[in-house]
Amino acid sequence: MSTSKQTKYVFITGGVVSSLGKGIAASSLGMLLQSRGLNVTIQKFDPYINVDPGTMSPYQHGEVYVTNDGAETDLDLGHYERFLGRNMSRDNNTTTGQIYNNVIQKERRGDYLGATVQVIPHITDEIKRLFARLAKQDDYDVIITEIGGTVGDIESLPFLEAMRQFMLGIGKRNAIIIHLTLVPFIPSAGELKTKPTQHSVKMLLELGLQPDLLLCRSDRPLPRSIKEKIGLFCNVQADLVIEALDVETIYEVPIEYRKEEFDKKVVNLLHMRPRDPDIDRWTRILKRIKEPKFEVHIGLCGKYAEYHDAYKSIIEAFVHAGAENNARVKLDWIHSEDIEKNGAARYLKKLDGLLVAPGFGERGIEGKIKAVQYVREHNIPFLGICLGLQCAVIDFARNVCGIPDANSTEFHETPNNVIDLMLEQKSIQTMGGTMRLGAYPCLLKRGTKAYEAYGKKQISERHRHRYEVNNAFREVLEEHGLVFSGTSPDESLMEMIELPDHPWFVAVQFHPELKSRLIEPHPLFTQLVKYALQQRQMRDVAIASSQTPPDEDDPVTPSTAPRT
Repeated sequence: MSTSKQTKYVFITGGVVSSLGKGIAASSLGMLLQSRGLNVTIQKFDPYINVDPGTMSPYQHGEVYVTNDGAETDLDLGHYERFLGRNMSRDNNTTTGQIYNNVIQKERRGDYLGATVQVIPHITDEIKRLFARLAKQDDYDVIITEIGGTVGDIESLPFLEAMRQFMLGIGKRNAIIIHLTLVPFIPSAGELKTKPTQHSVKMLLELGLQPDLLLCRSDRPLPRSIKEKIGLFCNVQADLVIEALDVETIYEVPIEYRKEEFDKKVVNLLHMRPRDPDIDRWTRILKRIKEPKFEVHIGLCGKYAEYHDAYKSIIEAFVHAGAENNARVKLDWIHSEDIEKNGAARYLKKLDGLLVAPGFGERGIEGKIKAVQYVREHNIPFLGICLGLQCAVIDFARNVCGIPDANSTEFHETPNNVIDLMLEQKSIQTMGGTMRLGAYPCLLKRGTKAYEAYGKKQISERHRHRYEVNNAFREVLEEHGLVFSGTSPDESLMEMIELPDHPWFVAVQFHPELKSRLIEPHPLFTQLVKYALQQRQMRDVAIASSQTPPDEDDPVTPSTAPRT
């Protein structure tokens, strides 16, 4: 690796309120800089004290995103990967918990030679070390660093102080601060208000940090007068106040930023002269997202259906697969507990396809099993992910193999636990970071739907689970028609199942949504949408045939004759 050049750093902070979209802003800027031929990566620093989000409830944190190397990380890393089209690692996500854990371990080893360990310099020095860590792993031109939380949070103070020190150390030409704020419109006054942004920047200035560029979230364009006012009171040139408008899809954000010359202003501030951006391919795909030819309705059955961030990567994988099929995927959110109460037909009979989502714990499981049974029996295209595969195996064992007490040891101990805890998991006592995590190889059987989708014999997919298909039941399941179309290389772990006599019934133990990209949709999602479209077209033809009587002048043929 060459070390002759100085890596440039872009720090992105947030103010006023949370959830303004720092992750999308970082990803969009990264994509634009990458389109200029620059080698770019993005890292996230989160202020919570958990070591990682692996033990956090989806209601607290949303989706846990898993990298190839097995790190459980913030969902923003999914955006980074989807926009940049490159894999992140555990080194792209750092938490306060990890930082303090590192410092305490050093103190226990005696690395500080008897010094009193303090936030400054020991915590801030550790943060600065981690800011620079990725630059030692690759010849990056730009490293974008997203600081989680909101300016003013007590948890973020060490990160912001470390930023100040780090930027002082590498020089002003090599690092900039982008501050993302909110410019709200007050309907009763009929005005856009700049005061929240002014106060947010003031808090940064009190910490010794002057933002170089402001991204202003708003639901309407900012007049030049508003930009000038913000720039005047925030000590930023008006041309460096960029509007970040609400858009139809997150994949439109880079296009809108390009119109504001966001990337051009960033490279100028960093004293870089890369080539002009090439975003033609991105623009073509975006057109298919916004103006698709078809529409398809697919159900997403899960335990957290009321909280969509729990399934963020699945949602985006459907966007990618929809664009690949020139279709808009309309997701019907179905809570598995509702199916337990009201039955499956009420929610599934009008769907073109169904995905049964991953999850943990017993709540809502019987609803998922009933959902799988319904789509299996009614030939509705189906994809099960992780727990979705396990529910599919339980349904098949109960309702096809005639094993009524078939279950998983995660839920109930029975003589017929067709899903069981993995052998290496049985001695594990702690929860965090101890599952089967990260990318593992999988071998596919030729002639299966799985092989048709991927078009190759060996694949690699990311995992996050403790339970697997119990091999003691493999023979009886296969005898009744279940096909194990993907296995671990030694055939000890069942990775994929399918039904050959069903239009599209596939379930996987891994998480394919984690490897879907806008420019490279995941083949399993692409196939599900493809077969769901076929299902919809057949239904539309059937409805049209039943509602349109034959012309009286036309001869009656078997295909148009009314049925008695």
